[in-house]
Amino acid sequence: MPWSRSSTPWSDSRSSSSATSLVAVVSATELLPALPWLVPFASLFRLANTRPSLSDAPLAEGSLVSVIIPARNESATIETVVRSVLASTYRPLELLVVDDRSTDDTATIVQRLAAEDSRVRLVPGEPLPPGWYGKPWACLQGYRAAKGELLLFTDADTRHQPELLARSVGALRAEGADLLTVAPRQLCVTFWERVVMPQIWLLLALRYHPARVNRASRERDVIANGQFILVPRESYEAAGTHEAVRGEVAEDLALAQAFHRAGRRIHFAFADRFMETRMYRSLRDLVEGWSKNMYLGGRRSFPGEPLLQALVPLMLVVGFAFWLVPPVALALTGGRGGLGSAAAAGTGLSALFWMLIALGMRIPPWYGLLYPLGALTALGIGARSTWRGGRKVEWRGRAYTDSGVSGGPPARPASVSHRPARDHPDPP
Repeated sequence: MPWSRSSTPWSDSRSSSSATSLVAVVSATELLPALPWLVPFASLFRLANTRPSLSDAPLAEGSLVSVIIPARNESATIETVVRSVLASTYRPLELLVVDDRSTDDTATIVQRLAAEDSRVRLVPGEPLPPGWYGKPWACLQGYRAAKGELLLFTDADTRHQPELLARSVGALRAEGADLLTVAPRQLCVTFWERVVMPQIWLLLALRYHPARVNRASRERDVIANGQFILVPRESYEAAGTHEAVRGEVAEDLALAQAFHRAGRRIHFAFADRFMETRMYRSLRDLVEGWSKNMYLGGRRSFPGEPLLQALVPLMLVVGFAFWLVPPVALALTGGRGGLGSAAAAGTGLSALFWMLIALGMRIPPWYGLLYPLGALTALGIGARSTWRGGRKVEWRGRAYTDSGVSGGPPARPASVSHRPARDHPDPP
């Protein structure tokens, strides 16, 4: 019997090839829902850009720098930061620790350090006035007691390398800036720090990359890191001092916006070689700290834009829930069918992305595999922060009420003088 055209080996091969191609197309189509989880990889190029860097700044000296550390119940860290500042190569400097009515041994430790080095002074904090949050009030008291024409506000949970201050002053002068702030290395030591902190830090890093902040033309695009803010006294006073942000939880963000409104220039630089900080040491502290800052800081990041402020809760949900969609879909489908394949692909892409983020933060990469737990925890913190709003803000044993809601009504002002408490000229 002769071969029919439909039964030739060549036609069978072509049919087989067409079928394989069709299966490949169908399989690729099934994976299309996973494509959104490929998009975040594009952000890695931006995150890898570590310019401007404080490493490029010249070393400086000359003007007296007053280093001001607001401290409330910081007995676990205060000696570390004080000794690291005193080891600075910069001269001259004075170091003022404002004890914000601590209930632990913070003041006792500072008194001991002051007896060892005359550059250290303890400033006992006055009672908190109505309408103020604790940190702005402590910073203002430090400013009033300071002698220097340059003021550095830094946190008790930081560690400074010897060249940090000298390079910062050099960068401030070289850039002609009115406010210099830095992005230090963020230390994540415990399990929950390593799982949760990358989720939150990624959002901040993408929103406020230093290169973008330095060329910002809108108030909403500027920020300062309260862990390190260096300002000339004159610029600080022109922006209104910390009295201008007395009722703000995210006082560093609000202070940068005040500088921008005053027409003052901000310079933001990477400083991971010269400074490190560990914000939280336990899950409890992490939840309390970000519950205080996440929602109110989010609203403050859109000044004068009530619609965007109202959408902050939705932004937080989308930002964290996005990462939960693939693993939840994978669990529901068991990996079966087209949706199951897409869910598996999305989960794999997400895990790879977060392993790279962990690596960039010097966290063991395998913590990236736990990203669903991190996203879920961050989502819970965001919900808690939104629910509390400004009605209940807790930090370091203090509880605040509705006064001073960030992004909301202004706090009731207190009568506080801007004039520094000094009756003598500055040292040369």
